[in-house]
Amino acid sequence: MRFIHTADWHLGKLFGQRTLTEDQAFVLDQLVAAVEEYSVEAVVIAGDIYDRSVPPAEAVELFSSLLSRIRGAGASVLFIAGNHDSGRRLAFGEGVLDEAGVYVRGRLSEDLSPVILTSKTGPVAFSLIPYFDPYDVREVFGIEERLSFDDAAEIVLTKARAALPSGVPSVAVAHAFLAGGEKTESMRALSVGGSDQISYSHFTGYDYTALGHLHGPWRAGSDVIRYSGSPLCYSFDEVKQKKGFLLVDMDGAGHVKMEFHPLTPRHAVRIVEGTLEELRAGKDPLPKDDYCLIRLLDEDRPLGAREKLQKVYDHIFGFEFPNFAARQETTEGRREAREGVSDAAQFADFYREMKGEPMTEEQSAYLAALLEEMAREERTEASAARTSREQEGKA
Repeated sequence: MRFIHTADWHLGKLFGQRTLTEDQAFVLDQLVAAVEEYSVEAVVIAGDIYDRSVPPAEAVELFSSLLSRIRGAGASVLFIAGNHDSGRRLAFGEGVLDEAGVYVRGRLSEDLSPVILTSKTGPVAFSLIPYFDPYDVREVFGIEERLSFDDAAEIVLTKARAALPSGVPSVAVAHAFLAGGEKTESMRALSVGGSDQISYSHFTGYDYTALGHLHGPWRAGSDVIRYSGSPLCYSFDEVKQKKGFLLVDMDGAGHVKMEFHPLTPRHAVRIVEGTLEELRAGKDPLPKDDYCLIRLLDEDRPLGAREKLQKVYDHIFGFEFPNFAARQETTEGRREAREGVSDAAQFADFYREMKGEPMTEEQSAYLAALLEEMAREERTEASAARTSREQEGKA
């Protein structure tokens, strides 16, 4: 059987304040095209279909359209709920969808019977295991003692493996954080209390495990236990990750070959580095309509940087000033060490740091006069306050 392993679509997600629906449709069109191009028999989506439990209408419409197109291209669809999804909502019409070749499991249940699909090389059993936490496992299986995430995973996977038919190649589909994985900014934690301490060993016994939750493709302890990663870059700390899907071939004996296929985004997400003048002068040759975080390397924080660079970059999502921040830390340290230094000297130091040049004699004289005037006003107010207190005491 040939199938696609994908995950973490996060339909309805915002990037900053920008809705990504068009970007997601653009990249997932390529996945649908691959179904037909490579004669794919099934598409497996390992959770986080949506970015939140109540997705926007356009996200639901996009998913509905993608399901229809994948089925129209001749592939079955199997998907589970992730921690971002509402399992109850996602599994609406589960029985009817099964009959249409779309298999969804939204909530953990006692029945862990696999979905069995027939292919040219024979049947393949898919254990669809939606996201769960220890409380779910205790409730579903009537367990009273407290469980860790690893304990809960061992119980669920043991029962799922026991339900597999003998001699049939098998695939586990799950949404979990296996020990050793790397979180990114766009990933909300599954839960507290050891959610990242699930051992990959619970998935041994399956010929292939299709995992979701980590946004980069990753081998989880074994060549056949894999995260596909997300189809799009969802935060700036994901810019070095590959984005795409895994094309998996499984023969009748359960032997697996897999190949990662990259997907091309509508707008790349990247971090642009340079001084303000370098970037304005065209140092960065890459497309200007990418989604950019600008990392300005000026030692001072340039005024009007956004306005100046908006003429160069269409989509600026933020700025970082690493050299300026480093100078600020150094300056704070110097200031703490220079307690008792006059206000005039401290302001002159601040001016030099901000402007990159010392104050002129005229500016220094103006500052001295201003500080003297402020001090005189403070003395006058203090004297008036003492006089008022003395008069109140005599009264």
